[in-house]
Amino acid sequence: KEYQIMRDASFKCIRKIGVETGGSNVQFAINPKNGRMIIIEMNPRVSRSSALASKATGFPIAKVAAKLAVGYTLDELKNEITGTTPASFEPTIDYVVTKIPRFAFEKFKNTEAILGTAMKSVGEVMSIGSNFKESVQKALGSLEIGLDGFDQNEKINMQDLKKKLIERTPQKILYVAEAFRQNLKIDEIYEMTKIDKWFLEQIQELVIVETQIKDEDVLNNKEKLQYIKSIGFSDKKIAKILKIKSNEVRSARNKFRIHPVYKKIDTCAGEFDSKTPYMYSTYGSNDLSACESDPTNKKKVIILGSGPNRIGQGVEFDYCCCQASYALKEINYETIMINCNPETVSTDYDTSDRLYFEPLTEEHVIEIINKEKSNGSLFGVIVQFGGQTPLKLAKFIHENNIPILGTQLESIDLAEDREKFKNFVIKENLLQAESGLARSESEALEIAKKINFPIVIRPSYVLGGRAMEIVYDEDHLKKYIKEAVKVSGNDPVLIDKFINDAIEVDVDAICDGKDVFIAGIMEHIEEAGIHSGDSACCIPPYSLKQNIIEEISKQTKKIAFGLKVLGLLNIQFAVKDDQVYVLEVNPRASRTVPFVAKSIGVPVAKVATKIMSGLKLKDLNLNKKNHKLYSVKEAVFPFNKFPNVDTLLGPEMKSTGEVMGIDKSFGLAFAKSQFATGNKIPKSGVAFLSVKKDDRKYILKIAQELKKTGFDILGTSGTSDFLNSSGVECKKINKVMEGKPHIEDSLNEKKISLVINTSQGKQSIKDSFSLRRAALTSGTPYYTTIAGANAITEAIKSLKNSKFEVLALQDIN
Repeated sequence: KEYQIMRDASFKCIRKIGVETGGSNVQFAINPKNGRMIIIEMNPRVSRSSALASKATGFPIAKVAAKLAVGYTLDELKNEITGTTPASFEPTIDYVVTKIPRFAFEKFKNTEAILGTAMKSVGEVMSIGSNFKESVQKALGSLEIGLDGFDQNEKINMQDLKKKLIERTPQKILYVAEAFRQNLKIDEIYEMTKIDKWFLEQIQELVIVETQIKDEDVLNNKEKLQYIKSIGFSDKKIAKILKIKSNEVRSARNKFRIHPVYKKIDTCAGEFDSKTPYMYSTYGSNDLSACESDPTNKKKVIILGSGPNRIGQGVEFDYCCCQASYALKEINYETIMINCNPETVSTDYDTSDRLYFEPLTEEHVIEIINKEKSNGSLFGVIVQFGGQTPLKLAKFIHENNIPILGTQLESIDLAEDREKFKNFVIKENLLQAESGLARSESEALEIAKKINFPIVIRPSYVLGGRAMEIVYDEDHLKKYIKEAVKVSGNDPVLIDKFINDAIEVDVDAICDGKDVFIAGIMEHIEEAGIHSGDSACCIPPYSLKQNIIEEISKQTKKIAFGLKVLGLLNIQFAVKDDQVYVLEVNPRASRTVPFVAKSIGVPVAKVATKIMSGLKLKDLNLNKKNHKLYSVKEAVFPFNKFPNVDTLLGPEMKSTGEVMGIDKSFGLAFAKSQFATGNKIPKSGVAFLSVKKDDRKYILKIAQELKKTGFDILGTSGTSDFLNSSGVECKKINKVMEGKPHIEDSLNEKKISLVINTSQGKQSIKDSFSLRRAALTSGTPYYTTIAGANAITEAIKSLKNSKFEVLALQDIN
């Protein structure tokens, strides 16, 4: 009844607003006590929920809306999933879809993990099951945050638990399960959470089954095991409860022939035949003959997607997965995609020949592989393009004798394991900063004493610089090493000497075993020590000497051959005093692949896929476009969503997106990248400069250039005294602690056009925190590194002296 009322109200709302064609989104709120319904908001456009609804139903809302916009009517358009029914048939589903957001509060220290009206999630997963219990447990297992369902949080007393049930946190539903474990009643939990009692009952039933798994011999009872699987308990979750290994649960399933059945998303609840192999798994049926997967007898390749978007692993990796699918189709392989992210192009039903909307876990991946192997021939599995998610499955796939295309497991492990990689660098006579490997706090302190501060902590097998930190003293080290050891798991943590004031360089290359194609050498704009995903970078390098570029190319080839890379390779170097140091090597796709491909006019991921399938570089006639243009990639940050977070950059990645600017000079390309992020670039006004002592020698030239372009200079006492004594007029303004009128007043009153602020040391960073936040909230462009300050100064000069052109990518490539 409520569904029908909302449906009718949506139509009335759309007609009243005057939407003639296209997608619209209407959000309702219903009072559960009396059924009162109100409209929260209406968007006369497609929205995030449109993408989710498209993936959940198989009905391509945006695609249909685009066709309606050019004059088609719904009854003229065919439903592409069924191939027979018109698009005017509303989707009907006979399964349950669950979406759960993914958060990254661990990246933003000093931020409470409290949810509200401002969106804070960085990604999401979607899962499909034959009932809610199955669907929600699959979704929790898809998040890749260590959950296998409603896992138990740390032990918590009743008082703290009740507090957690009231708070709006991402873990709230996990605390609901814990409340049932501690024997709270549904009515009590409802009063604290206001979660609908139907959902509470579902979670309660799952907690009851947990107890049954502990108390009953489920692995020797086919009916019980079938039932437990049908409500979403993964092999790993059952194993956790029974304190055994998950392969023991898998063996029990195999003994009873308990396997998932694959069903098609068909938009019509099975009323019509579906021509599109868009699949989900369910254990809700024990009739294996009801499986709708129907593998073909073609030669096929399985591509493992990147799972939920998160900081460090976003759409760049999904781009690579899609490009891999397109490349394989071009050389006549059937492509099979496994992914669980509704935000991506890889989970469109027409990107690959076959799509499995499934969690990227051992259980789900091996079941799909076995199903696809039942007919035709599986050429291999691609783990190189989805970031760390598929790489973590590589060992399991290898152990199950499934061929991995491209770089083999031994080489992946050699590059990802810090200890093995350190030995490899020594063997190849390459330079690396002085370093040591630690598995405990005491070992870390010993290494730090030997190599001296500042040092960088780098855990193994991480993306996005997770738990990486530049450490300046012993207290700082003690604070961070425990987190790094925890994140690194059984693998060692690398502690290396921080190379101050070095230029960082990223290289993306393709190797076929005999030749290496260097796709892009990117010079970072921020110095080494800022995570590569947060640093702006430029192709071609804008300040590196030719001999350094040649040395980097030489070392890239040496590393590619030494690691026996087949496919993509990413290397990060640091350059200081004409010496080239190797920082990190990743024998997989990197987040810069899409940027490089668009900059040089070569479909890098496509080429790498063809190399992995057996073609050679010499057969592909690759030529970079020599268009004599600069391409700048800039990071986009979500700091405005997190009020207590410092905007200073470091070795742990915080950006959630990126933009690109292309023009004939570095300054104009950088300016375009800043405009694309939403920054306003001032051409005159007041520039506020406040830098640490070590940076004063660099700020002088920047201040002189800004003065020439028409800026008045303002600075705190140390910077102001230095500039005035060096011949650059600079007015002094108080720091906040020095009393009013101070710099924050000027920022809040919009009297400042540009902020350049660098800090080092705990106290200095703490003292200048409010200044950086004031710049952010006032919308004033701010730069927290000297390299960034140099780049924006160059951009301002370029904008003053020339106009930038609008360039279409198709015209330059």
